[in-house]
Amino acid sequence: MMYFLFLKKCTNTENRHHHRIPGPSPGHVMLCEVTLLAVMSQLWLSPLWQRWGRWLSPLVGRAGSEPRESVVSVWRHPVVMERLRALRGLFACVGCMPRRTRRGERGRVESPVPTCAVTLLLQRLQDQEGDREQAYCELEHVLGEEDSRPPCGVVNRLLAEVSQDLTAAQGVTDSVRMAASNVLVALARTHFSMVMAELQGHLKATREMCKEFVLVTLSKLFSIYAPQCISFVWLTLAGLCSVVGRVRSGRTLRTACAVVKQWMDGVKIHLSSGKHSPWPATEKEQMYENLHELFFFVVSNWQDCKEEEDRQAVLGAVTAMMTVLLQEELPREHVWERLLWLVHPCQEMQDTCRVAKSLHMFLEALPGVQSVIPKDKFLAVTSAVFYQLFDDAKQHSEADRAELTRCILLQARICPEETVLFLQSQLGDEWEAGCVAALGLLGALARSDEPAMTEKLPQITEAVQRVCSDPRTRVRRAVLHFIEDLLSANLWSCSAWDVVGHIFSEFSRTTGRRAARDLSTQEAQEEGALQELCMDILGSLDVSARGISKLLWPRLLLYVVPAQYTGMLIPVSRCVQALAKRGELTVRDMEDLDPHFLSSMFQGPLLTPQTLLARLLVVAGSPSAGSELQAAALLLLQNLHSKIHRAVGAKWAAEIPLLLQHLEGKDESFPNSEDWEHRLLKFLRASLDVVEDEAWTKALSCELSRRLSSSASSSAEKTFLYKALGTVLGACKEVLHVQQKLLQHLEESNAEEPSEAQGMISLVSLAADSNFHTVLDTLTMFASRLCKGRNGRISRRKKTELDSARAQATRSALILAHGSLALRASKEQLLARLEGDIVGNILLLYSCSCQDLQNKLALVQSITDFSSAVHAVGGSAFFNPSLKSKLLEILMDLLKKYYMGTPVSPVPLKVILALEQLSKLKPSLGSKDAGEMLALCCKNIVSHPSAEMMLKIKKSRQAAQYLQLLQTSLKALGRLMVVLLETETIRGFFQNIVQVLQRSLTSNNMWERNRALQTCSQLLAACEELLRGDACESFGSLVGLLAPLTCDPMPASRQLAATCLSSLLRMQAKAANRVIETGDTGSLCEGLNDCSSITQLQTSSKLARMVCSNFPLERTVDFLMAIKETLRKGKGMRVRAAGKWMITFLQMYGKDICRDVLPILHILRSCTSSAQHSTFMPFLCQAVVILICCHKEVMIDNFSRLLGPTDSEMWRRIREFCLQRWSR
Repeated sequence: MMYFLFLKKCTNTENRHHHRIPGPSPGHVMLCEVTLLAVMSQLWLSPLWQRWGRWLSPLVGRAGSEPRESVVSVWRHPVVMERLRALRGLFACVGCMPRRTRRGERGRVESPVPTCAVTLLLQRLQDQEGDREQAYCELEHVLGEEDSRPPCGVVNRLLAEVSQDLTAAQGVTDSVRMAASNVLVALARTHFSMVMAELQGHLKATREMCKEFVLVTLSKLFSIYAPQCISFVWLTLAGLCSVVGRVRSGRTLRTACAVVKQWMDGVKIHLSSGKHSPWPATEKEQMYENLHELFFFVVSNWQDCKEEEDRQAVLGAVTAMMTVLLQEELPREHVWERLLWLVHPCQEMQDTCRVAKSLHMFLEALPGVQSVIPKDKFLAVTSAVFYQLFDDAKQHSEADRAELTRCILLQARICPEETVLFLQSQLGDEWEAGCVAALGLLGALARSDEPAMTEKLPQITEAVQRVCSDPRTRVRRAVLHFIEDLLSANLWSCSAWDVVGHIFSEFSRTTGRRAARDLSTQEAQEEGALQELCMDILGSLDVSARGISKLLWPRLLLYVVPAQYTGMLIPVSRCVQALAKRGELTVRDMEDLDPHFLSSMFQGPLLTPQTLLARLLVVAGSPSAGSELQAAALLLLQNLHSKIHRAVGAKWAAEIPLLLQHLEGKDESFPNSEDWEHRLLKFLRASLDVVEDEAWTKALSCELSRRLSSSASSSAEKTFLYKALGTVLGACKEVLHVQQKLLQHLEESNAEEPSEAQGMISLVSLAADSNFHTVLDTLTMFASRLCKGRNGRISRRKKTELDSARAQATRSALILAHGSLALRASKEQLLARLEGDIVGNILLLYSCSCQDLQNKLALVQSITDFSSAVHAVGGSAFFNPSLKSKLLEILMDLLKKYYMGTPVSPVPLKVILALEQLSKLKPSLGSKDAGEMLALCCKNIVSHPSAEMMLKIKKSRQAAQYLQLLQTSLKALGRLMVVLLETETIRGFFQNIVQVLQRSLTSNNMWERNRALQTCSQLLAACEELLRGDACESFGSLVGLLAPLTCDPMPASRQLAATCLSSLLRMQAKAANRVIETGDTGSLCEGLNDCSSITQLQTSSKLARMVCSNFPLERTVDFLMAIKETLRKGKGMRVRAAGKWMITFLQMYGKDICRDVLPILHILRSCTSSAQHSTFMPFLCQAVVILICCHKEVMIDNFSRLLGPTDSEMWRRIREFCLQRWSR
């Protein structure tokens, strides 16, 4: 009763219209004081004091410890009275039953209040009877009636029941919660303060509960009772701070944001309406303090919203709070100060990402309020963010940098002029990181679609242009990124600055620095990255953007020709291809062209069709450029065909795609760079044939000639230019022009460089395609100049010039050029001018030279070339015999000089190749000359190098190269032998070849035997293919030479010997017209490959029986004569194999060789003169025994004769033994 008395006397019972309570009379004041004292003595330990103590303590103080104010002072204390007024609803709760926290503990509470409709419905809810949602709807209807005003006790119980459903964490549906919320709104009509007090308690509650529908109810209350809600703003703000700390996302967050926005909009309207403020000055200050707290609570706690809907809700709430805070000067200053504190760089311990997000949210909301940030505060914020973002001492994450960058961009949206000026001021700073940062931010501003930024772009572009010459790598990269942003955003602002030109200039700058080769590894990598960036910027341009075609075309053509922009041809090609598809490659009027382009066009070289074609051909023909760059050059040709010549369009449309397929690897018919060059030159010649314009072709040759003269020596570009110029001159018809260009470059070329010498040869040979006689006449003229004064008197200076190394190299190149020229001549042209001009000039130039190795090799190659040319055209005319003899003599002298020279020299190989071609020319060589030549070739190729030298070669680094050269030389020697057989008119030359090979086949150098076997194998294979009978005539000799080699130490030699024997057997079978039983040749080969010497010997014996079974007896003596060499000189297994073969033959044919017994006996006698008779002695004795058994009378008669003076002791013993054994 004391609580209720206090409430009644203090509040004077709310009237229905909720007007402000009038000031109490003095009696009321005294009663309030007494009642408060009585109440507080009992309330001090009550739980309610925990909720009310904050506001009641100024009225009563601590019991027994603090002085109590007098009645009058308390009444006159505005803060106390305002709080009493604001908390009248809280005191209405005095006297209510304690609320239960769990629904299970609720029971019916007896009340002294008379039963009414509200009470009945409340009892239904407490007893959980029926549908709760329906009960709430009925209760809402009852409370909405005009005469409905339930007593405070019922209201208190009703609030407790409704609050359980409104804040239940689970177990209650949203529809029930919404119905409960509607009941509270209806109850607020008569008991607004009690409802508001209940809701405020829920907002500040710390226990687990659902606050979403508490917020929904607050929103509904403000929608209906806005004037009454204004008084509770400061309490609501304090309660919302608790909500912000507990909610992170979802529907509750969005509802809370909606409440904040709704209430702040109401406060703003109230403040701007001019009405009397419902708060005293101190409480208004408290409201702003709570609003500040809530504002920064929201900014710091809800900045990480992921969902866009949540973010937009938070932004709306922040904007609404800022609108209220920035309406008055004092709160506004407080906001600016808090903003500076938020981003102050000395706050090292703060989470940079969260600070950035808070600032971002603040700035994002700022445009929504009608307030302008002070300039000094703005600059302070901008500087703080800028230096914190790009301070090298701080290690910010990418997320932090992105967030701080967005803050700068938002500041630019708010104050564009100040932001741009600030960033421009950083461009001139020596702080590299600051300059780079400012460029990056200016680029981001250029990308934005803000109208204010669009107006500032020319100013920004002009400022950036001033730092283009900065040598620092990071600044250069930042400028390029700015240009990329500018091109992707606003093309019209580029008119004040040739940004495309800067991209190419930067690319050229990096190319020059890398070419200087004075950079560190890191610097070289940085320059390479800048080059790639330049290419990426140009390659990523959207040509469909408005104005891009005018910006690029025809400016891009200026950067096609200069060599320093070669790498940029790839993006240039992409741009031009895209422009071509859009039909933008049209000729523009002069007034439409960019002034930067016009000035550049008149400063550089004239951009002619020939200039474009020459440049793109050089790039396409350079293997070092890479397939991607070559393809870019071809695509440029295809897209610019109308700018080069109107006649090539259809031809190029068909040919260039085929070339591109080859570059992409789809065409495997041209596997190397030489084939690619050949095809490209063929494409050029076909294009010139289509053009059929002599003046245009001459202009192209002049452009290629100019480029050739200015190209660096030994460069790949110059090599291709020689070929391209030769191709173009081949299409020219004006003789004087062709001669002039040929003489010019023959004189300019430095033949001491191998690439230059080869270029001269390519130029001459390609130009002779349609101008053979003109080119040959020019060469004759130039050769005479080089040999002038050989027999006459000339000045010392001229003689020095002609004897110089360059002149000698030029003569060598001209000798090669004549041979190459012969290869490209037709039959009529070649036969008409071969001996007098081509060979005559070659010999003239050779005689004038110093005849060093270079000149000799040139002569050998030219002989090879013109000889093969004559043979290729099928000329039936005879080559001058004396001239042929002279050339043969020169070649033989070279072989003699290089025999036993270097371990492996390329000279013998080249000489043999020349002899092969020269031997094909009629008349054929004489037998003597051919024999001498063959013997000398075998000495150089087969006999050399020695076994000791081969061991050194195999241990050297160039072992693979030497061995490959040996194999090539052996194959060339084999081909030469075949040619000599084919062209030899005298029968029996094959036997000469066998005699030449015999020395090597019986040599003790196993490497030499192997090389001889390779040559023999090649020779026999050719004879078998040509169906020549020469080998059959030498069957016995060859078998005798090859038989011992079936047990050679080298496995390869054993296999080659078996292969040669097989060829001989097949040829013998064809000659005898019979079939040979070869048996299992596979097992024979395996047996010869076996490591066991016994197995090898057994296999050799099997092979012997197979060969001897098909042996022509008329070749018996040849066989034994050949095998005698191995028996006399051989060692080891070869001697045993020779003995086995001899015994096998004698066992099979001993009785059938009557007429050959005496020659055989003579051969056996001669074998005993060798000192190496210990190995073959058993075979010798066995052979004698076989012969005596078969031909006793002949043998005894021969033994009965007196011994000769040359007979060895071994033979004496054999004779005596035979006579004693068989004479009886």
